[in-house]
Amino acid sequence: MFTPAFPRQSPPLPPWLGHVLRTQRGPVRWSAVVRGALAAVPLLAAVLAGHPTAGVPVALGAMFAGINDRPGGRRASVTRLGVPALAGAAGLLLGTVTATTVGPDRSVFVLPLVFGLLGLVAGAISSVGPVASACGTQLMVAAVIGAGMPLPEPGWLRALLFLAGAGWLTSLRLALPSPGTSGSGPYRFDGEREAVAAVYTAVAGLLGAAGGPRALARRAALTAALDHAQDALSGPRLRRHASSAAERRLHAQYAAALPLAEAATALAWAGDPLPARIAEGPRRLATAVRTGGPSGPLPAPARGDAGLRALDEALLQAAAAFDCRTGQRLRTRGKGSYVSVLRRAFGAAGREYGIRVALCCATSTAVAQSLHHEHWYWLPATTVFLVKPDLGPLVSRVLCRAVGTVAGAAFFAALVAAASGRFALVGVVALCGALIPVATRHFAAQTAVVTVLVLSLVLLAGEPQAAWDRIVESLLACATVLLVGHLPLPGQRGHTVRAALDTAVSAAHRYLGHVLESPEDRTGRGALRRDAYRSLAEARTAIDLSAAELPTVARRTAGSEDVAGALERLIDTTTACAVHLHHETAELPAAHAERLAEQLSALSEARDRECRRTVPAL
Repeated sequence: MFTPAFPRQSPPLPPWLGHVLRTQRGPVRWSAVVRGALAAVPLLAAVLAGHPTAGVPVALGAMFAGINDRPGGRRASVTRLGVPALAGAAGLLLGTVTATTVGPDRSVFVLPLVFGLLGLVAGAISSVGPVASACGTQLMVAAVIGAGMPLPEPGWLRALLFLAGAGWLTSLRLALPSPGTSGSGPYRFDGEREAVAAVYTAVAGLLGAAGGPRALARRAALTAALDHAQDALSGPRLRRHASSAAERRLHAQYAAALPLAEAATALAWAGDPLPARIAEGPRRLATAVRTGGPSGPLPAPARGDAGLRALDEALLQAAAAFDCRTGQRLRTRGKGSYVSVLRRAFGAAGREYGIRVALCCATSTAVAQSLHHEHWYWLPATTVFLVKPDLGPLVSRVLCRAVGTVAGAAFFAALVAAASGRFALVGVVALCGALIPVATRHFAAQTAVVTVLVLSLVLLAGEPQAAWDRIVESLLACATVLLVGHLPLPGQRGHTVRAALDTAVSAAHRYLGHVLESPEDRTGRGALRRDAYRSLAEARTAIDLSAAELPTVARRTAGSEDVAGALERLIDTTTACAVHLHHETAELPAAHAERLAEQLSALSEARDRECRRTVPAL
């Protein structure tokens, strides 16, 4: 007699370890691979001209631009690549001038102080958003390299060469066509059309999931699609209004998706399953966006409650926007005032992050200069990369950096032993530039590729290889960041999550107040709804990041998920109330009012519980 054997279920991995093993998925962006390889052309020109050291700042600028070259529209890429490049050039100039002015005798004492102060400012600015984070990182890394890498070029020339490298890759981003793009004329789409089509697809997915267990996940996917489309369509312009009818038409199609998203959210909030044909209209509109053609016939309207009437009206308006060939006036997202940006940078979250960046930079610079006076810049530069929170949880960053550095340095040592020479190094830089868009799927892979690229530039700059010394310095940087990241600071910790939640709660209250006071203002309501859902998504991202830390760090934000859940239910209910007030009656039904009161009370109780659970710093 045989006893059936049941497979034993392995215990779930801790969140911090699960994040280490997690890899991003998605298609390979071959256009970015080509741009990364072509980014080495200026370096090759400098080597051919007999000035390889002049090509090092150019290659560094192109490398940073390649790291920031993410999916999105061409215009959005100008800000995403160009603004951090300006910060990097300023940092390179500042570091070179500081090292030259201070001199080698006093640099042991002065440079840690200077980099600590600079890290305080750069860290605070980095808390504003993704572009600001890239600016702070490039500012600090370039300042360290400018002060430590022995290049014969003066500081102003290094800064110009750095800008030239970033400008070269940005020019490739704007000029080269991308696979799968369609359309002609003065404006060539690169991701914008697919981003808008993804919004309609997400609307259809939410309608199909209404009344089921996946409705919340589909609503979150709709928010992510709207955020991505909003970013893809934004960017700098020479004129206030676009000259291309195709671009204006795409913006009109995005605007037409906003009422559809509102109606779909209200129907999902109701919790009743919908007929399959309800989702067919948004799917056809998504196909029309991708092909650039008209919307064609849409399903017959299914008039019923306020949510279905809102959906039918939004479909008709979308069909009109699709059939209008001239497009509409361009409307872009506001960026906020400089005062609000500064308030966010130097708020509680910005101060906490700035202090940790300052401590890491000052400590690593002092340790590096005490170990060896020359070639000390690798340790603080590595520390700056590691201290970035948007690269993942702290322990995940440290482990991935350690593994990636060891793998990259070992591979480079074997590569140099097999082949040497300047042109071989240029080839390695071109290969690494092509691999960066693929390696960004995992921080360890990105670290390995960047390590090989930077070690190649170090040899081109005339420094010794010292690959194994870089491993030791990188491990020291890991230890420094791990120690400083767990240091108790005065007051309550976890300010990043709390600041994100406070922003989301404020946006939700503004949205609710506008719905109750001005239900007929659809334009203003749409902008506030987008702000509320986007702020909620950013808060959830911060919460997930904190939850994947070690338990000693993760418990600082215990209870935050309950607040986010209560906030999400409040915003969804507010959207349902807005649809009812706009399409049904001018007064809020008693059932809706009761739900709002319950969820406002639940949100307040969740925030009170979170405050009581907070572990104060010792």
